[in-house]
Amino acid sequence: MIADSQGVKIAYEILGSGDPLTLVHGLAYDRAGWGRFPELLAEHFRVVLLDNRGVGESDAPEGPYAVAQMAEDVAAVLDDAGIERTSLFGVSLGGYIAQEFTLTYPERVTKLVLASTAPGGPKAHPMPQASVDVFARFPTMEREAGLRLFVENSLGERGVREHPELADEIFAYRLEHAPPVAAWQAQAYAGATYDGYDRIAAIDHPTLVIAGSGDTVVDPRNAELLAELLPNARAEVVPDRGHLMVWEDSERVAELVTEFLS
Repeated sequence: MIADSQGVKIAYEILGSGDPLTLVHGLAYDRAGWGRFPELLAEHFRVVLLDNRGVGESDAPEGPYAVAQMAEDVAAVLDDAGIERTSLFGVSLGGYIAQEFTLTYPERVTKLVLASTAPGGPKAHPMPQASVDVFARFPTMEREAGLRLFVENSLGERGVREHPELADEIFAYRLEHAPPVAAWQAQAYAGATYDGYDRIAAIDHPTLVIAGSGDTVVDPRNAELLAELLPNARAEVVPDRGHLMVWEDSERVAELVTEFLS
């Protein structure tokens, strides 16, 4: 299905039935980039999956993008689907979008789940050095080698070591679904310039913050920071899991989400 967000086409689909739960993905991942996670959640909820602007079947307008724009895209999808209120799950950049959406449309959010993300801005814990190095190397590498580097860094040491077949699966997905470089840069700009640190105390919705202790993309200390800043939040840190927890341990993350939302 296609929603219109101020002239930008945003693709989405819906799985399952029950109370609505909207999933918002991170940098350069489209709605096919969740692994088994949506199917597990669709056993309990009406799951809304969307392609952020710049990826998948959504339009990729000229950038740079802003998180506030991307939050409006989520609103457009919900309007098109006839959903007034939803629980919201945002991972990484999608966590920024989920925070901004909740600030803008507090009446439309039931509960909030933030995974592998941060409050943004200079007061948050910065990106770990491992990922700083990856971002610096990527422009100098051939496309396939660069995507492989991103996958292995995001999956994390444990994931690559114990589940090499999963690294191969995610790499194959990234090869098939990688957005144009300009769209990647436009999304990356939105994440790099987002700062909700001094505003998110206004979010009083019940919130679960999830992080993997082995995350080398978003410092996992940001989970506790979010739980401190948000007045009605708690943090759950999953040992040894990396940034791509929704792939690496989809059953555990789905269980945490289902218990919290139920």
